[in-house]
Amino acid sequence: MNFSNYSDTQYTGALDVRVSQVMKRVYFKMFLALLVTALTALWVSSPSIAYQLLTSKSIYWILAIVEIGLVIAITAAINKISSSTATLLFFLFAIVNGFTLSIIFFVYSPGSITKTFFITAGTFGAMSVYGYFTNRDLTKIGTFLFFALIGLIIASVVNYFADSDILGWIISFAGVLIFLGLTAWDTQKIKQMASAAPDDSLGKLATIGALSLYLDFINLFLYLLRFFGDRN
Repeated sequence: MNFSNYSDTQYTGALDVRVSQVMKRVYFKMFLALLVTALTALWVSSPSIAYQLLTSKSIYWILAIVEIGLVIAITAAINKISSSTATLLFFLFAIVNGFTLSIIFFVYSPGSITKTFFITAGTFGAMSVYGYFTNRDLTKIGTFLFFALIGLIIASVVNYFADSDILGWIISFAGVLIFLGLTAWDTQKIKQMASAAPDDSLGKLATIGALSLYLDFINLFLYLLRFFGDRN
C-alpha cells in the first residue's frame, strides 16, 4: 500500500486499518490452529489410538522432534517459502501437537481441562489486548522474558531428573508469568511488524504471528493446568 500521497490523518487511519486487518488474520489462523489441535487430541484420545501412544516412548520422541523441526522450518524459512506453504506447515504442526497433547485427557478430568481452557482464554485475551493497545515499549521486557524462558527450560530439564514437587510448582508459577508476558510482547511485536511490512509479506506475517501466539496460548494452558486441573 502506497502512503506517499496521504495526509497525516489519512496515513494514520489507513495504517490502523492495515494493522487491524493483519491482526484479525493472525487471531483467525491461531483460532483455527487451536481448533485443529483440540479435535486431533480428542480423536487421538480414543482407546485404540491412545494405547499405541502411551505404550511407545519412541513415538512420542518422534512427534516431539517433528514438532521442533516444523517450528524451526517455519521460522527459518518464512522468507523463502510461499504464504500457502507456511500456512500448511503451521496447521501440520497443530495436528502433530494435538497428538502429543492428547495425553492430558488421561491425566486430568475433562471438566477441569475445559475450565482451564476458558481461564487460559480469558487471561491470554487480556494480555494480548494490553499488548495491542499499550503505548509502553515492551522491548526490554521481551528481552528479559526470553532469557527467563531459557532458564525455565533448563529448570524443567533439571526437574525431569530431580522430580521435585516443590521445584515443579515453582516452574509452573514462573511459566504462567513468563507466557503471560510473552503474550503481550508478541502481540505488540506483531502489531509493529504489520505496520512496516511490505504488502506481499502480510500473509506470511499473519502465519508467523499466529504461530507465536499459538505457542504462548498452549504453554500458558499447560502451566495453568497444573494449578486448575483435577487429576483422574
